[in-house]
Amino acid sequence: EEDVAGEAAETVSVKKEEKEIDWEAYLESCYERPLGGTNFAEESEESSLEATLTRTITLTEHLMWQMHLSPFTLEETLAGEFIIGNIDEDGYLRVGENNRDEKLYLKSVTDEIVKATGAVKEVVESALKKIQQFDPAGVGSRTLKECLLIQAEFLECNNHVIKEIINNHLNNLEKKNYKAIAVALKIPIDKVVEALKVIMGLSPRPGSAYGQSETNIIIPDIYIQKTGGDYVVLLNENGLPRLKISSYYKELIRNNGRGADATKAYIQERLRSAKWLIQSIHQRQRTIYKVAQSIIKFQRDFLDNGVCCLKPLILRDVAADIGMHESTVSRVTTNKYAHTPHGIFELKYFFSAGIERDDGTGMAFTSIMEKLKNICEMEDASRPLSDQKITDLLKKSGINIARRTVTKYREAMDILPANGRKRLF
Repeated sequence: EEDVAGEAAETVSVKKEEKEIDWEAYLESCYERPLGGTNFAEESEESSLEATLTRTITLTEHLMWQMHLSPFTLEETLAGEFIIGNIDEDGYLRVGENNRDEKLYLKSVTDEIVKATGAVKEVVESALKKIQQFDPAGVGSRTLKECLLIQAEFLECNNHVIKEIINNHLNNLEKKNYKAIAVALKIPIDKVVEALKVIMGLSPRPGSAYGQSETNIIIPDIYIQKTGGDYVVLLNENGLPRLKISSYYKELIRNNGRGADATKAYIQERLRSAKWLIQSIHQRQRTIYKVAQSIIKFQRDFLDNGVCCLKPLILRDVAADIGMHESTVSRVTTNKYAHTPHGIFELKYFFSAGIERDDGTGMAFTSIMEKLKNICEMEDASRPLSDQKITDLLKKSGINIARRTVTKYREAMDILPANGRKRLF
């Protein structure tokens, strides 16, 4: 019966010249690629304009191109290809055994290349030296020190203080212990600051500008716009297929005298599946709309004033508000994005635990972290605030959290402690 139905379906498709939707194929693709607003380029054959841009050249390709235009001997080219092939995305040559002794490590790198390529030591060293003169400056370095020194030479910088700091005082530089550098070099602090201005302009990751990952284009699923004094939700349905049931197949079922019973049963089953699919998509859109309206209700202060006013909100609150189960709310907010007056946010962003302030209002942990970040950005860089002082400032705003909590939030946002944020210029 399945063979008969298949042959009949093929006959119908041949007779019908107008283009119809292949529901079975669409259903299969629907299960493999759920609808969403994450990466439009992945979910549609018609990619957005940004997704059609040419890919960026990789660091390896850039270095190979330079080598083939440079005066390399055949032996140097073979060694150079191995060297370039082992330069990581940051621009560093990664071969040999890790060793705390810098001289031993540099030697192990050369020995490893000699062993792998069969080239003599002099050829390897010559090829590496030439590659280290390529763009970007500092590429092919084996250590941070070597990377910075190469860049300093590239700038034709003859300041011995700069080279001395790079060679012997990177630890103090990392800790921003500028006084220790001045004492060790027996020079005024302003000379150290002058040298630091140059060093801070060097790149510790010279290869990072090449081969960046492709831009991930986010298409919002909803738009939240202010109209008059209220916020309205607009569904973005541009990415959804325009679905309808083919009138041809409806007519085919009505004509009982045509076609075998198996064919009729097959078409009826496909039509039921098609109707179910269309209804499911519409229901999902209605659910997203209801969730978005509920979020507006709970997060009005955020929409009016920004991230600093995000309120504590959990899935249960929205689920109770719209009369649905928490799992449903969780499902429709996953990988769904909203365009708001303050930028594009994933719907899950609006759900966060929080604390109660002194005035009785709630404040989300996300807002507390944002406020902490703003405090650090607005502080006097020459006299950065300690975690305890930040804690005291938050308490003045009615936010009572422990100093260790401030430390935890600061570290979570990759903000350095006070001594690491201090600047002299």
